[in-house]
Amino acid sequence: MNRQLTRWTGPEGLPRFDQIADRDFAPAFDRELAAAEAAHEAIAANPDAPTFENTIAAMEVADEGLNRVLSIFYTLAGVDSNEARQALQRDFAPRLAEYGSRISMDPRLYARVKAVAEGAGALAPEGRRITELALRDLTRAGAGLEPAGRERMAEIRARLAVLTTQFTQNVLADERDYVLPVADGRLTGLPGWLVRAMRAAARERGHEGQIVTLNRSLIVPFLEHAEDRALRETAFRAWTARGSGQGAGGDATDNLPLVHEILALRHERARLLGHADFASWKLETQMAATPDRVQDLLSQVWAAARARAAEDQEKLTAMLHADGLNGALEAWDWRLYAERLRQRDHQFDADQIAPYLTLEAMLGAVFDVAHRLFGLEFQPLDAPLWAPDVRAWRVTRGGRLMAIFVGDFFARPSKRSGAWCSALQMQHKIGDEQRAIVVNVCNFTPPEKDGEPAFLSWDDARTLFHEFGHATHHILSDVTWPSISGTSVAQDFVELPSQLYEHWLEQPSVLDAHARHHETGAPLPADLRDRLLAAGTADAGFSTVEYLESALVDLAFHRGAPPADAMAQQAEVLAGLGAPDAIPMRHATPHFAHVFAGDGYAAGYYSYMWSEVMDADAFAAFEEAGDIFDPATAKRLEETILSRGGSAPADALWMEFRGRMPGVDALLKGRGLS
Repeated sequence: MNRQLTRWTGPEGLPRFDQIADRDFAPAFDRELAAAEAAHEAIAANPDAPTFENTIAAMEVADEGLNRVLSIFYTLAGVDSNEARQALQRDFAPRLAEYGSRISMDPRLYARVKAVAEGAGALAPEGRRITELALRDLTRAGAGLEPAGRERMAEIRARLAVLTTQFTQNVLADERDYVLPVADGRLTGLPGWLVRAMRAAARERGHEGQIVTLNRSLIVPFLEHAEDRALRETAFRAWTARGSGQGAGGDATDNLPLVHEILALRHERARLLGHADFASWKLETQMAATPDRVQDLLSQVWAAARARAAEDQEKLTAMLHADGLNGALEAWDWRLYAERLRQRDHQFDADQIAPYLTLEAMLGAVFDVAHRLFGLEFQPLDAPLWAPDVRAWRVTRGGRLMAIFVGDFFARPSKRSGAWCSALQMQHKIGDEQRAIVVNVCNFTPPEKDGEPAFLSWDDARTLFHEFGHATHHILSDVTWPSISGTSVAQDFVELPSQLYEHWLEQPSVLDAHARHHETGAPLPADLRDRLLAAGTADAGFSTVEYLESALVDLAFHRGAPPADAMAQQAEVLAGLGAPDAIPMRHATPHFAHVFAGDGYAAGYYSYMWSEVMDADAFAAFEEAGDIFDPATAKRLEETILSRGGSAPADALWMEFRGRMPGVDALLKGRGLS
């Protein structure tokens, strides 16, 4: 077995990715899975009376080696998939589910944890917390069920692991295999930076000229600027067909049969545990607590968003007709005319800001904000990573190592779409303190040529800030136990740091310092900056509606009995809302990876908006202090939220920071809907 998978010897304790081959994963997985099973068996079979040390603390480190192997593997599977890694995913998924079931439903472990929990009042706060969470997780996994129930639960979890893995691979296949060539004569309306990006994408995939792919950083600006309506429709239909059986992979990548089985199994799982449905089970541990509270929040915002979208639709339809095009405004028209409306109302052209929003400039802004808020410093780190354009930084404060930050920013055909933050290594204080190795992954369009800058859209820049907000949760983590480290918090709380960090991108002082012309170094002109910021909520009706549609469909899927036909229920929910035909869901069911690539955001896609209610109020705390970099407020944010991980319930952490629960008014104001 390649020991590099568990004993990392690269700079600052990074894995040596240059010494790891795909053939190494299976033997390492087999060995570490067996070791983790043996460690848990030793805990369960321990003849000594259960204590915190021989049960809870021992469970915290029982699968450390397995986690190290899997953190490398799943990082690579997400950022650089290939047939070998996909085959390994299909092999690992059911075995991990079986392992998880055995551990989480072992009645001996359950009895020991329950015994420790009965005396947890005498433990230190963190010890008490992880004991309570261990008992809660075992109970929710089914450890308290009768043998037949535990057996069925294990079968469900194993099958779900297979289905969600296949769902992910189907979407990736449709994204990877689609290419839309765009002839020179059909580039009308496209800004120069976008044409350069399309040419770079063509070269990467071995094509001549320029192409559109289903990478969001490419297709969204294409839909915003391409005057060729037929091409817009073709691209849009391909984008929304992913996973539907109508995508590039045809029937082979049809996710709808998987969706129906996933929903049925989730419902059965919740019923086995005594819950009415999956949404009730899932939300029990979240800040929202109940499906009714989620429905109430989303409904409060829906009315305002729908009204704003209807007003905008009238304006955009008039613009369509003025172009001599009769009939309704279609989904592939909205972004083009919304961009034109924004340019008209705000005298703002996205092509004007592109020279100022390079990746290097925006990284400088991200790091500067982190320094001014939290005193963090970033030094480039030369390390062998998984691709030549992946970069690493050593993050320090006052000379102390805080974390290693890794950025994988550019799209590649083998990379999963979207953007995310993960940790190769979690911070904890067991034995020698271990600092986090945190990874931000994006899908920005790479530069046209080596040595040229990479240009970001405003949405790309926001994504960069968002994912680094998640990174701060890992970088500043200061807890003892890995199970409550970093982003190990309630799903509807985890987006608070990321969405809060986005606010600093919108501050004039930050843009003035960092949004500089890539050739001249001149700052973004103040009038252009102000027009850019004023245009930030120009299409808020659209963006809020498309998000809420997805969140409400997700909630409906998981409330009550599973639908016989998911697409029919999706249509029913949208019709009941009076959703505009020209604004489809942000993530339609066949490619709704948040919900069907795993349980993480299932019945939980609402959490972005739940967190947004808090992030608007959290940034208001800085504004109330009279300084967006107020040291006292930043210190309180770090000490009550960012350093604490899951060491206390999310609502308790929030109350420590803000002293009261927020309302929806700040969110509506921030989105320009009030």
